[in-house]
Amino acid sequence: MFKVRGRTFAYYLDDHHGDGIVGVVVKAPGNEGMIAADPERFYMPAYIGHRGWVGRRLDTGPVDWTEVTDLITDSYLAVAPKRLAAHLEGSDPPHLFTA
Repeated sequence: MFKVRGRTFAYYLDDHHGDGIVGVVVKAPGNEGMIAADPERFYMPAYIGHRGWVGRRLDTGPVDWTEVTDLITDSYLAVAPKRLAAHLEGSDPPHLFTA
């Protein structure tokens, strides 16, 4: 679980409740469109999917880590207090992952 000021902006899940999926879950308004467009990469996470969260599978095919970084960054910006988010907006996203 990844938090900013007590608010969760991402989860790393590995076989959560026996679903067999390894993924990262982020806040993503419009998640149903993402899932419908590419159900092999994106999924509706249990319990929080209906609240605007989407899962990005990490266990199917090669992972586009730039995409994962962008998803996490966007989720952070959606959840973080405006003052903290302002430090990140307009700058290059942090390089959290390497290929």
